[in-house]
Amino acid sequence: MPSSPSNLSRRTLFAGAGTAGVLAAAVSVLPSVKSVPEAALPVAPTKPERGGGYALSDHVRQYYKTAQV
Repeated sequence: MPSSPSNLSRRTLFAGAGTAGVLAAAVSVLPSVKSVPEAALPVAPTKPERGGGYALSDHVRQYYKTAQV
C-alpha cells in the first residue's frame, strides 16, 4: 500500500507556530489591561438649552493673545 504524502508542509507548520505565538502574546497582555473607573473620566460640559455654547476659556484667551497683530 503506497503511503500518501502529508498535507503538512513546512510553510503550514511555521504559519501555525507563528499564529500560536501571536495568540499566546495577546493572551498574556490582556490580563494587564485595566478599566478606568467612571469617576476618573472627564465630564463633558452640558450644552445650554437656548444656544450660547461659546465660552471664553483660558485656551481661547491664549489664542487671542497670540493672534493679535
